[in-house]
Amino acid sequence: MTKPPLTIYLAAPRGFCAGVDRAIKIVEMALAKWGAPVYVRHEIVHNKYVVDDLREKGAVFVEELDECPQDRPVIFSAHGVPKSVPQAAQAREMVYVDATCPLVSKVHIEAQRHADNGLQMIMIGHKGHPETVGTMGQLPDGEVLLVETVEDVAKVDVRDPSKLAFVTQTTLSVDDTADIVAALQARFPAIVGPHKEDICYATTNRQEAVKAMAPKADAMLVVGAPNSSNSKRLVEVGARAGCNYSQLVRRADDIDWRALDGITSLGITAGASAPEVLIEEVIGAFEARFDVTRELVETAVENVEFKVPRVLREPA
Repeated sequence: MTKPPLTIYLAAPRGFCAGVDRAIKIVEMALAKWGAPVYVRHEIVHNKYVVDDLREKGAVFVEELDECPQDRPVIFSAHGVPKSVPQAAQAREMVYVDATCPLVSKVHIEAQRHADNGLQMIMIGHKGHPETVGTMGQLPDGEVLLVETVEDVAKVDVRDPSKLAFVTQTTLSVDDTADIVAALQARFPAIVGPHKEDICYATTNRQEAVKAMAPKADAMLVVGAPNSSNSKRLVEVGARAGCNYSQLVRRADDIDWRALDGITSLGITAGASAPEVLIEEVIGAFEARFDVTRELVETAVENVEFKVPRVLREPA
């Protein structure tokens, strides 16, 4: 039986970013240096396949530091942690490695710098997300106020409207964040913004690729995890950019084939914590059912690489 034709538009960039790649390397290098088990506070990145692979190699994932024994190394996830976490590790004389993405660390430094200058912080982010918790935890309680929407801006209660600054979570929708920033600037004209955009290059690049790809496709799939902020934003961006069906899938088993009945074109991308092997798995599932032609939609070329901490580059 002849397979129906399908054009797959493959977004570029997609998948792993430099911060995710670095975080995974840190866990692997820690296991090579100290042996198993190595403890990791929170999922190192938000992807079950990656976490399960590292677990098989000897990583133990926990949510809180007090779940870790004092005599084994602990790694802090790429999302960052409140200041209280490394302080507690030091107090227990634990060996720890900080795998916080350098672009998240940049936001932490910005927040501290503004606080040192007497400014109260407003953070644009998602309540409860590990990155938001980590950034807000850089300063004392009450010094960072969270807004999630334009509507929140009207309700936020600040100490002094003339002494404010804002930072953002690095994985937000570029367009949504621009609207929130505009609302903040309209209500608080003196508010100070970051020297450089807080939303990271990888988030921005993946969203731009989706915007270019979505209008061409009958449907779009984002390979990623449901707890991955940047992956969920890609789904939203695809829908807004003109794709009638934009969905998140962990891997090929999650594909809703009935919803895709009759399509002739499909866009595929992946969140920054999804490995290429899962993207190929999804494409393979379509190749089993369709006569697939691949077409790359490339909007940027990424060559960013972050160094791992010195402690892992030194001999054991």
